[in-house]
Amino acid sequence: MDREDLEFIFTQFSDDDINKYLFDADPLKDISEANDIIEFYLKPEPRPQHRWIVIRKVDGVKMGTCGFHCWSIENSKVEIGYDLKKEFWGNGYMFEALKGIIEFAKNSTDLKEINACIYTKNQKSINLAKKLGFVRTGSKYEIFRGENTFIVYIL
Repeated sequence: MDREDLEFIFTQFSDDDINKYLFDADPLKDISEANDIIEFYLKPEPRPQHRWIVIRKVDGVKMGTCGFHCWSIENSKVEIGYDLKKEFWGNGYMFEALKGIIEFAKNSTDLKEINACIYTKNQKSINLAKKLGFVRTGSKYEIFRGENTFIVYIL
């Protein structure tokens, strides 16, 4: 992610379809909020979050983002997060991207645990997590869009 991605980040995180299941905040309303997101992910190392833009190899189209947040160096664990524009859903793009960053984590970090906290109604994300080898470990109760359930998966 870079400052040159401002317009993409704004369109990505102001889209209602993308934000429907994201456990961050409400959809962006102003481009300055996109700048805040970029600056958050550009903080100097060490930092507890890393985010990458998912780009289609064949034509360079930006499709979404994925990365790690809530990185606990002390506990050697992190939470994975991801989002994809609706027109790219169901094509295996996010599976490929997440497989890559999970391999990076396994081979280049001291992480022992990767968590995925998924809204119970996000069946596509649940299926993706299972396909990547995540195993359901329980439920976490948080208020999200007026409801209070999440499912926690661990890889």
